Amino acid sequence: MKFIADTHSHTLASGHAYSTIREMAAAAEAKGLQALALTEHAPEMPGTCGLFYFQNLDVVPRECGGIRLLMGAEVNIMDPDGRIDLPEQTCREMDIVVASMHTPCYGTDHTPEENIRAYVEVMKKPYVNIIGHPDDGRFPFDYEILVKTAKETGTLLEVNNSSMRPASSRVGTRENILTMLDLCKQYEVPVTTGSDAHVDADAGNFSNVSEILAYCKFPEELVVTTDLDKLKPYLNCFKAL
Repeated sequence: MKFIADTHSHTLASGHAYSTIREMAAAAEAKGLQALALTEHAPEMPGTCGLFYFQNLDVVPRECGGIRLLMGAEVNIMDPDGRIDLPEQTCREMDIVVASMHTPCYGTDHTPEENIRAYVEVMKKPYVNIIGHPDDGRFPFDYEILVKTAKETGTLLEVNNSSMRPASSRVGTRENILTMLDLCKQYEVPVTTGSDAHVDADAGNFSNVSEILAYCKFPEELVVTTDLDKLKPYLNCFKAL
């Protein structure tokens, strides 16, 4: 597959990432991408930017070189009730919103039933476009419920390149993503691809994603990042909220 968009990446504004907007855009363009989402960690992640950063994103030009920039956030799922760490209106005004579980914000002491309840409640929010790295075994849950809810709510599930790095702190990612992808094929649920890059060298890096999609013979028509026209309906900047 040829990917033309990366829907999850970070600049140095996230605190533990290392490249600027222009460096990330240039790296994505060099890999042949057409669009790059810059989804900084939302305020409850230690060391990241504050609320005003996200409320001021309209000043950033959406074209940088030959790349369409999608300015947004990776919000933190905070509890089993699906609370996130940015206001609804702020999320609605961004191009793209990824929602993820991270140990500093959500913790690791919740039950599988609480974890899937959190995901379900988050996916009910129409301004949340993507569930980020739902492959992390530190947050166990029922994948069939996740996939069915994604179909009902029109939420994209992410295949995260960084999760499958050998040095990743996430647990059981390959087995979990294969389970998710098999269910997505069964229920015809689209997925997106995110590099989760924290440095420009990884912007648009889908080496692990490509391998696992090929391994499970995942159909290209269910991968929205192979064609901008497939991706656009899932983005806040192209749909009425």
